Amino acid sequence: MKKTYVLDTNVLLQSPQSLQSFGENTVVLPEVVLEELDKFKKESSELGANARQVARYLDRLREKGRLNEGVLLENGGMLKVEMNHYNVELPKTWDKYTCDNRILQVCKGLQKDGNSVFLITKDIFERIKGDIVDVISQDFGGEQVPIYEEQYTGRIKVYAHPEKINAFYSNHQPIQYEDIMLYRHDTPVKPQLEINQFLIIHSFSNSKQTALGRFNGREIVPLNHLNINPFGVTPRNAGQKFMQEALLADADMVPLVIVKGPAGTAKTFYALAVGLYKIIEENTNRYRKILVCRPNVTMDEEIGFLPGTEEEKIAPFMRPIRDNLEILIDNDDECRYYNEKELKDKVDELFDRKIITSEAIAYLRGRSINRHWMIIDEAQNLTPKQVKGIITRAGMGTKIILQGDPYQIDHPFLDERTNGLCYAAEKMKGSKLCCQISLTENECERSPLAYEAATRM
Repeated sequence: MKKTYVLDTNVLLQSPQSLQSFGENTVVLPEVVLEELDKFKKESSELGANARQVARYLDRLREKGRLNEGVLLENGGMLKVEMNHYNVELPKTWDKYTCDNRILQVCKGLQKDGNSVFLITKDIFERIKGDIVDVISQDFGGEQVPIYEEQYTGRIKVYAHPEKINAFYSNHQPIQYEDIMLYRHDTPVKPQLEINQFLIIHSFSNSKQTALGRFNGREIVPLNHLNINPFGVTPRNAGQKFMQEALLADADMVPLVIVKGPAGTAKTFYALAVGLYKIIEENTNRYRKILVCRPNVTMDEEIGFLPGTEEEKIAPFMRPIRDNLEILIDNDDECRYYNEKELKDKVDELFDRKIITSEAIAYLRGRSINRHWMIIDEAQNLTPKQVKGIITRAGMGTKIILQGDPYQIDHPFLDERTNGLCYAAEKMKGSKLCCQISLTENECERSPLAYEAATRM
């Protein structure tokens, strides 16, 4: 039996291609959805661009027939704009003139006509209300990845014979894939490795004897950058050593690094440290500058008409970056804050000399960014389309670092399965151009309180 999918406005605004994602079934747009889309058509934002994309697609379909009667799609399905079912009863306390309730009216009316109806919406409260009136409601799954616990972490724990580990350490002799094993429910199995996946290798005879390596697609090789302390920073745990290895890899080999992890695991701190090391200490002119973007000023938001330059408007969103820079440019914990003005001047100098710049993500669209060290902080608040737009801006010699905490999402229609950070991590898994690592709560280094909160709360 064919199904009928009723789409909410928020699905189209985030994923305009969703109209073509339901196979040989019927896709229904209540007329109120068109009204809501119309409100966004003039916006110079990602939402506006998506609304216009939907409008152009519907306009092409309109040439094939009347949308309110149904038009066949290329995939064998049908799209229809629904104008009826105004007399369908909803709970008396619900305002039937709101957009959400009008959509539920359409769903109930189509049900009464004998259709197998599914409401597709990213609005959790709309899905709850759907359950109340017996309408099956779902999130749009076209851009969903597995739940966070099942997502790729970029690291794995395996076991090998002690002589293999000794040769790995002393002679940098690679360990062959055939020589490693992992244990699942106390049963030895062969691991499925991805290229650039990091490994913690334990000895079969002594689990405290370990080595750290990376799978290059053929064999496990030692890490190349363990003895480097970028901008005076020393990695304190395995996760940070893996992160350092990924960040220090040449942009020609690994132009994309994805770091997921809870607060306090030094994601931003390390990305800035390695960027400053590459630009100031190595001084090879490999990178022109560090470009920092945070999606608090996103592709969906204008930076407004208040006085000031773009950087002045973005400055409040850059405070976490400045906090990290204060620690990096003065590593004396005892005396760092004795002279606040001197400390501020040192940080300001990095921005004044354009060693570090900040930019609204909205202005990345259409650019080709060459030879930049590009940090996208709080990337869990990006949509999949936004993160694709950012990664595809990378020109020759640019290194992009996507980082964030999938458990701290502020975007109203994103979660751990639909945010851009996790989406990029799953889609780029197995690419030789990407290294990624998920840091754990146990690797929190900010402070004892931060660690305690990360593990308890």
